[in-house]
Amino acid sequence: MLRIYNTLSQQKETFEPIKPRVVNMYVCGPTVYNYIHIGNARSVVAFDTIRRYFEYCGYHVNYISNFTDVDDKLIKAANDQNMSVMDLADKYIEAYKEDVKALNVEPATNNPRATDNINGIIDFIKTLVDKGYAYESDGDVYYCARKFNGYGKLAHQSIDDLESGASQHVNDEELSKKDDPIDFALWKKAKNDEIAWDSPWGKGRPGWHIECSVMSTKYLGDTIDIHGGGEDLEFPHHENERAQSEAKTGKKFVNYWMHNGFVTVGDENEKMSKSLGNFVTVHDIIKNVDPQVVRFLMSTTQYRRPIQYNQANLDAAANNLKKIKNAYNNLNYRLKDADSFNDPKVDQEVRQIQADFQDAMDDDFNAQNGIDCVYELAKLGNVYAERPIVFEQTVKLILKKLTKMASIFGVKFETDEEINDDKINNLIKERDQARADKNFARSDEIRAILKSKGIILEDTAQGTRFRRE
Repeated sequence: MLRIYNTLSQQKETFEPIKPRVVNMYVCGPTVYNYIHIGNARSVVAFDTIRRYFEYCGYHVNYISNFTDVDDKLIKAANDQNMSVMDLADKYIEAYKEDVKALNVEPATNNPRATDNINGIIDFIKTLVDKGYAYESDGDVYYCARKFNGYGKLAHQSIDDLESGASQHVNDEELSKKDDPIDFALWKKAKNDEIAWDSPWGKGRPGWHIECSVMSTKYLGDTIDIHGGGEDLEFPHHENERAQSEAKTGKKFVNYWMHNGFVTVGDENEKMSKSLGNFVTVHDIIKNVDPQVVRFLMSTTQYRRPIQYNQANLDAAANNLKKIKNAYNNLNYRLKDADSFNDPKVDQEVRQIQADFQDAMDDDFNAQNGIDCVYELAKLGNVYAERPIVFEQTVKLILKKLTKMASIFGVKFETDEEINDDKINNLIKERDQARADKNFARSDEIRAILKSKGIILEDTAQGTRFRRE
């Protein structure tokens, strides 16, 4: 029975989808004014891992993740780079897609853009104004937070405490336009030659929070199963989404609110910051680090826990990933000489490990306990592969379960067929003959040639096999 920690209730709740075997999930996407940093990637990987587990369990997942392609950061970056806002957004959307593909993230069902939903945003705001939840002030439109009963429940703070905090972060000009410091912008009046759209309140552009309410309800309905994002979005972004959506529809907006933990950088657990010089983008990281290792590090940490991004943890992730892949390769190699039939005792051990894996992942997607089961299965596979006689059906069972369980963490395996090469096989045969002839110089030369191609030879009791380095 799958249980999810709901930020709103602050407890684990049994997952009950709105539609049987269907999950409607909305995850806040990036503001596309730069390459995504490692913190952005944490959220992307965390919810991709969650999505994959739902699919493993037989659910159909409608996964929506937006692009914020107009806001203050985009306007400033576009001006700094002498580009239009739309050209800048296009550039970094493509970069985002390349980076997350490298991390083996499944494409979203849809990646809507704020600028493609301006009409829907305006209609949404008009409804809030008509219902008395929003008001116009000198071309801006603000949401009246105190009108919404329960504002602050997601953040678990009183509205008075939130107002006190808000008043310290609002400039005098904006404060003069608001009825209350805690009110937030739904529509912003255009300044100078900024990008803008016509609206009933004059030329302007959407506020940040409104776009997600519009796009989630457009693609997934008024009430959705899961809304996810980083814990920094809990307030004000998600609190504001909840308030404006429920005010507009009169329905519960989200059944399960999920938030992933932060990423710290370096051995001192520093918060990532440009001022500290530790700001790292995925675009730069994957030039020097295997993207699968980065993915493995992030996906094998339970999504609500923080991650320390440093070389030691990367090295540990690389070693653990290598162990799983080696187990897969060892088993795959033994298919060449496996006997027919199966080994019932080993098959039962495999199924018990799978059951333990599901128990772990059903407990709020406990990836750390889940990956321990994958390691256990890999160990079982290695031991079984060393037997003088192995059975084909059992080898295939271990391979199948190992592939399915590891794929949830983004692990991709290369089969012998994919890495096989006539030239490599011919060189291996020549090396075997050289060793038989005691021509060890030629044998060592062939090993060196293959190593230069990234092919590592392993001499086993069952013969010489190879793997990619």
